[in-house]
Amino acid sequence: MKISIAIADDQELIIQGLAMMLEKRPDMEIVFKSQGGANLIKGLAEYTPDILLLDIQMPDANGIDLCKEVTKTVPHIKVIALTNFEEMHYVKQMLRNGAKGYLLKNTDQETLVKAIIEVNQGKLFLDAHIHETMIGELAYGRNRPGVPVHLTKREKEILKLIAEENSNQQIADKLFLSLRTVETHRLNLMQKLSVKNSIGLVKEAIKRGLL
Repeated sequence: MKISIAIADDQELIIQGLAMMLEKRPDMEIVFKSQGGANLIKGLAEYTPDILLLDIQMPDANGIDLCKEVTKTVPHIKVIALTNFEEMHYVKQMLRNGAKGYLLKNTDQETLVKAIIEVNQGKLFLDAHIHETMIGELAYGRNRPGVPVHLTKREKEILKLIAEENSNQQIADKLFLSLRTVETHRLNLMQKLSVKNSIGLVKEAIKRGLL
């Protein structure tokens, strides 16, 4: 029997690309696609897929909240987060809300297929980088200096500008980003380095050799 799959993502190109990739396999089929959260629950109840590939950032809904609603409303559907967000607080929230898998969008086809198969079998599947980070936290704690912190290229740019005492608005103007995006990156940086303010962020970044 084929594994039936639903895809919910804010980008049509991502949805179509995933669908084309997975439908080539004889053991998988795409039964429902959604580019937002408005009709997601209704569609899932109607098409009853085995697996839902769910993005966290949706145009009209929060994927974390949607995950909780899906696991409560249609609990037989297993959710795999497929997102660009690699921060641990996103991972933990998705797992708490019932997700059975967490993958980054840069994952390869082989890993995606493996995740779908294993989650469908009732197993938990995490992206290798996410798994390594989580094990590091469990073993050593987030604040241990020896535990490496992975920053994205954009986070490194923003960290440097914060250290140069730029405000959020100044950073947004310099990098051609929205103010909200900069605020989100700043929050993610503080959570990754386990600090409460910009002064602590710069001090911890220097201690870890990130600046």
